[in-house]
Amino acid sequence: MKINIKATNIELTHAISDYVTKKVSMIEKYFDANPDAVAQVEVGKTTQHHKQGDVFRAEIHITGAGLDIYAASEQSDLYAAIDLVKDEIIRNSLQEKGKKETLARRGARVVKDMMRGLNPFKKRP
Repeated sequence: MKINIKATNIELTHAISDYVTKKVSMIEKYFDANPDAVAQVEVGKTTQHHKQGDVFRAEIHITGAGLDIYAASEQSDLYAAIDLVKDEIIRNSLQEKGKKETLARRGARVVKDMMRGLNPFKKRP
C-alpha cells in the first residue's frame, strides 16, 4: 500500500511521519496486502486559536483496487486523533468485508436453490 501524508497548518516532522506510517501500515493486513491501494493521510490543526485550545484533525482515505474507505477524527492531541482514525478505518474495512461476504453467500444460496429446483426468491424459514 502506498501512503501519501499531507500536513495542514502544522509542520510535518519526522516523528509525525513515522507515527502515521506505522499506524497506517497496521491497517494493511485488513486489505489482503493489495499493492494497488493508496492511503491519502492528512493531519493538521483545524484552527489556529480555538476556544478550548488546539484541535487536531486526522483523515485517512484509502482508494484503489475496489476500495473506497474514508474516516476522520478530531482530538486535542494529534497522536490521539491518528489512533482514533486508524481504529475507525479498521472498523469500516471489516464492515465492508462483511458486506461482501454476505452478498457472496446470498448469491451462492440463490444458485444452490436454483440447482435444487426451488424458487430462489421465496423466503426461507
